[in-house]
Amino acid sequence: MEPVTLTTERLVLRPFAPSDAAAVHAACQEPDIPRWTTVPSPYGLEDAERFVGATAPEGWRADTGYAFAVLSRADGSLVGAMSLIRLALLHAPERQAELGYWTAREHRGNGYTAEAAREVVRWAFADLGVERMEWLAEVGNEGSRAVARKVGFRMEGTLRAKLIHQGTRRDAWIGALLPSDLPPAAAGPSVRDTTPYLPYPG
Repeated sequence: MEPVTLTTERLVLRPFAPSDAAAVHAACQEPDIPRWTTVPSPYGLEDAERFVGATAPEGWRADTGYAFAVLSRADGSLVGAMSLIRLALLHAPERQAELGYWTAREHRGNGYTAEAAREVVRWAFADLGVERMEWLAEVGNEGSRAVARKVGFRMEGTLRAKLIHQGTRRDAWIGALLPSDLPPAAAGPSVRDTTPYLPYPG
């Protein structure tokens, strides 16, 4: 899939570029990100370079996952990361995807992550044909669950031993969002810039 850029009132969501490595590395030094997500711990600059230069662009090329750098429109700083992972081929009957995200410590508490998530969800429903969006988080990740609820995800329960984190199986909360859960105005096509972003190496 050709990478796209989404915009909201306060944010720009664009594919990651190699120049984002330093900011990603700095953000992932904050202990809560490796504690609650799948990023490596410790998180080195090489990990960030691999993510922005290989892992993220490969997802777009393979049409299997879409990772966005979430940036402030005010100053261009990295607010966080948001990814959409296809749970099955979107042309198959399932048409499901999973939403994941993390937010840099200095940008938490401003509603940025929920704002970005709403735009990604609208894009997925309108442009990718997703019919069910899932959210998963390890039990205890109250911050992630609060964001999911603000976006409109309905909590569906607890999945026992669903996630493997640092070699241990852990229970997970699951929530889901359907196109019919969104307000009518929000279900329409997203505002997006389809101009190709900075080409990825290799």
